[in-house]
Amino acid sequence: MVGGIKSLIICASAALAACTPTPPTLIVRKEWRTLTTSEKAEYINAVKCILAKPALTPEGSPPTGHGVISRYDNLVYTHIQQTMQVHYVGHFLAWHRLFTATYEKMLRNECGYTGAQPYWDWTLDAADITASPVFDPVTGFGGNGPWVPSDPTSWMPPVPGRTGGGCVVDGPFAGINDLVHLGPESSLVYNPQCLKRDLAPSFASMYLGMNQTQLTLSQPDFGWFNAVVEGSPNFDASGVHGGGHFGVGGTFGQMGDLYTSPADPIFHLHHANLDRLWWSWQSLNLPARLSDISGPSIIMDPTSPNVTLAHPLSVGVSGVDTTVGDVMKIDACGTGGSMCYTYDSLYTLL
Repeated sequence: MVGGIKSLIICASAALAACTPTPPTLIVRKEWRTLTTSEKAEYINAVKCILAKPALTPEGSPPTGHGVISRYDNLVYTHIQQTMQVHYVGHFLAWHRLFTATYEKMLRNECGYTGAQPYWDWTLDAADITASPVFDPVTGFGGNGPWVPSDPTSWMPPVPGRTGGGCVVDGPFAGINDLVHLGPESSLVYNPQCLKRDLAPSFASMYLGMNQTQLTLSQPDFGWFNAVVEGSPNFDASGVHGGGHFGVGGTFGQMGDLYTSPADPIFHLHHANLDRLWWSWQSLNLPARLSDISGPSIIMDPTSPNVTLAHPLSVGVSGVDTTVGDVMKIDACGTGGSMCYTYDSLYTLL
């Protein structure tokens, strides 16, 4: 059991059998704090490996070309390119499920990682995310950056309660001035930067607690569920998605940048937990919710065609194009789906 949340392995023996023989096998995603010290080190070393591997594409030719230098950049580039197509739409969760699974496969297939993508259960840290094990300087991802004053001339107001904004000062990604190659925002020009964080614990506590998670989980259909997950694009009704991004990235950190947020490796732990929340909601009413999908196909355009199971999904050069229907079931390996993982525990309605 993690933090009092009921443990529930959804994959029954039949589903386990569907992912056999190897490869591939069903893998189990676990909460970061439950990993052993050696498991955490293996994961972070795999992240460093992907950060160091050359990109699959020739875009990176600094200083005149796109800033796609590393294998990690391939995914950041894809997220930037598709930002306005995969947020505030009905396929938001489906696309990010595929995106996270693609990253997981990269770590395993290209860097020898033997585990599954861990997740960060922020409900356990909502009271003070600065104390979360994910920010541990020795066994985690390092913590905050030093204080950077807000720009009063900026078109975007500062994230409420922000506390940092500069380069991370400890942990495995500190002191690397060319860790991030793209951004800010939609820029694809080679722009070497450090990893920045701007933790906003008071903002995070508003949206990452169990109360908001329970509100999200209680929604009657996917349209409402998705809307509550994403919230509105402002700080007044952010939802768990924005709570994690702005709680970590604040105003100046990459996690708070809608386009380049995957540049911070914590992105993948946050989105793994969002995916876990979606699978928790789906699992409350199986199999009906394996086909429950809706919402606009164009960002915040309620008049656009409704997303269907046939809606196409792409993660660029890093994976195979697929559809929303193909990612609706996470343990569907061998049964017509592209997923082959499950979670060690799920949220349940209290």
